[in-house]
Amino acid sequence: MKRWAVSLVPWALCLVASVASAQIAMPGGADINGKAIPAPELADGTVTVRVVRESLGNNITGQDVSLTSEGRTRTVKTDEQGRAQFTNLPVGAPATAQATVAGETLNSDPFTVPSKGGLRVILVAGLAQAAARKQAEDAAALAGPAQKGIVVLGPNTRILAEFQDDTLQIFYMLDIVNSARARVDVGGPLVFDLPRGAAGAAALEGSSPQATVAGDRVTVTGPFAPGTTTVQVGFTMPNTGSSYTLEQTFPAALEQVTVALQKVGNASMTSSQFGSTGEVKAESGTPFLLANGPALAAGATLKVDITGLPAHSTVPRYVALALALAIFGVGGWMAITAGNRERDARDRLIARRDTLLGELAQLEERRRSGGESPKQSSRRHKIVAELEQIYGELDETGVGPGGGGEGVAA
Repeated sequence: MKRWAVSLVPWALCLVASVASAQIAMPGGADINGKAIPAPELADGTVTVRVVRESLGNNITGQDVSLTSEGRTRTVKTDEQGRAQFTNLPVGAPATAQATVAGETLNSDPFTVPSKGGLRVILVAGLAQAAARKQAEDAAALAGPAQKGIVVLGPNTRILAEFQDDTLQIFYMLDIVNSARARVDVGGPLVFDLPRGAAGAAALEGSSPQATVAGDRVTVTGPFAPGTTTVQVGFTMPNTGSSYTLEQTFPAALEQVTVALQKVGNASMTSSQFGSTGEVKAESGTPFLLANGPALAAGATLKVDITGLPAHSTVPRYVALALALAIFGVGGWMAITAGNRERDARDRLIARRDTLLGELAQLEERRRSGGESPKQSSRRHKIVAELEQIYGELDETGVGPGGGGEGVAA
């Protein structure tokens, strides 16, 4: 089973990362506070400064905002969108923006007014208070007694199957989700009885210590902390012949059925509980089947018929590498088809934006300290150009996917 852990971990990580790219959380206010973002849609020499409280969407109206450039300071009040607009600024000149909200002074990072287009700056008030409040709330929730409640198997739960050494190996990647703010007691442990004939079952590296495996039974003890408890289990199904029926009963509601099967020879899988089945290929050309289905209630049994199993596996010994590449493609395909395409595209833009902002902050720090190399300078310009396009697209929508304007460009 240790061999499984070694081969499965990179595979699972690739899959989780791919799916998560479509569900990435919105950046916090601290990630964008004080940043100047290129806005080519604005008139030349124009800078807008948005002032919000704790998060995007909580606009502060009627707030005095000062902008200093070339020794001259101008003050403008924010409008109903929390924006103060400064026009006809000298291009190429360094500048900073500042506002004082309830005694808290907010300063932007230094920026330079571009020769073409403008900039959007955001100032976020109350970040320290919000962080302290959340930390206190989380600590109180974890310290308090567990509440009676339920957990579900989240949409990232999946069953993965591969062939190795003429043996069908099956992996359960279970995300037990508690959406409450406090620990939840479900009235006892969650018990998963693995399919009859399962051999060598064991918890894999990365699995929660709350999960134990004895024979063909997986027991996950509570209470369950807020968020996700990850349970990863692997087992083999030896001597399946040319066909095998996988039956698994779930003790908690399953939000989405997801099954992936390495396609060797004429191997295929069917189930009345599948809504769609597709084939994807790794970069190496190795094919895989991926099936999705609707939610299952607690106590329901998933039944999957697998046929065309090979008598002798033709899978290379380095199947782990092929699986990592293939499941990365599987995750990408799932991200595209799992939900609203427009929402997914926006989430990917936001994820890319956050990555670029982090890199840009590091480069700006090197530049201000005088340690920037020509290569780093070139990279910084490229990042700014890409951010121009991303923020232009995000600002057009006006409201982010998180609601309340979260995710809106400054």
